[in-house]
Amino acid sequence: MNKKVIIEPSGDVQRAESALPAPPLHLPGLLTFEAAARHLNFARAAAEMGVTPTAVSRTIKNVEAQLNVRLFNRTTRSVSLTEAGASLNAALGPALALIRNSLSQALLASDQPSGMLRVSSSYVAYHILIEPNIASFLEQFPLINVEISLDNQLSDIVGAGFDIGIRMGRKLQNDMISVQLGAVQKRIVVAAPDYFRERSEPQTMAELLKHNCIRQRFCVGGRMYDWTFEDRGQKVQIDVQGRFIFDEMRSVMEAAIRGHGIAFILEDFAKQELSDGMLRHILKQHWALDDAFHLYYPHREHMPGKLRAFVDFMRTANQTTRS
Repeated sequence: MNKKVIIEPSGDVQRAESALPAPPLHLPGLLTFEAAARHLNFARAAAEMGVTPTAVSRTIKNVEAQLNVRLFNRTTRSVSLTEAGASLNAALGPALALIRNSLSQALLASDQPSGMLRVSSSYVAYHILIEPNIASFLEQFPLINVEISLDNQLSDIVGAGFDIGIRMGRKLQNDMISVQLGAVQKRIVVAAPDYFRERSEPQTMAELLKHNCIRQRFCVGGRMYDWTFEDRGQKVQIDVQGRFIFDEMRSVMEAAIRGHGIAFILEDFAKQELSDGMLRHILKQHWALDDAFHLYYPHREHMPGKLRAFVDFMRTANQTTRS
């Protein structure tokens, strides 16, 4: 028995046969066509685009040649769209309007910074440099919202989704830009008045060894901050001892306020507590210069407007000189 065998083209062959070749895309030509279609007048389209009517006519002819279709019916008195021209304009007009709107939004974002700005900062840096100025920043830039995360780790701000970080020093990941924020920080010795009710106030650095000193680590499990002082042009390190150890300067200061011991903290961080009399500055002749805080953010060819606004505003707000 004879069998009838039917051989059909494969799916790949069908797709190849049904797919039409894409015409060449010439965006300036399409923009010229859209302007001419909107005005139905080559002279007005030319005036809008800043070219001559002859240039518009030549561009339209090139587009028609590329598409191999007539787009306009032209006479000495009028210009009208052909059926193909009307079909193209119906699809092209909204697409170009969307592109123009997107470009306008991009320009608006650069002129009026907007969006959510995510900031990673230590509490100390936030308290000294950001908190006193954040209300003014939000008032000046009403389209920017700010989310602030406080921790003591040198965060991978890109991996964690932050726009910018604030930390002391310049130890950063690769491809990061570092910008100093504020002055070099001064570290001083403080204690609560109550701490000295039954103790004598130390008069020399060596006498700190007789007191309960509140220590601080750089981070959880990290090394201790050294109590290193400036003394007549030399650095002197005192190996103080104490029963309290924290990994956060805020906790160190709170423990000192409660009279638990002597602390070695940033002067700017304790400014209000010193002014209120909650803490007393002792050993005033001995202090230490720490590093300055720095803003850090990833290197980008085009810096987002919200980030530029934050960096410029906070740097200006914290332009102080250490006396």
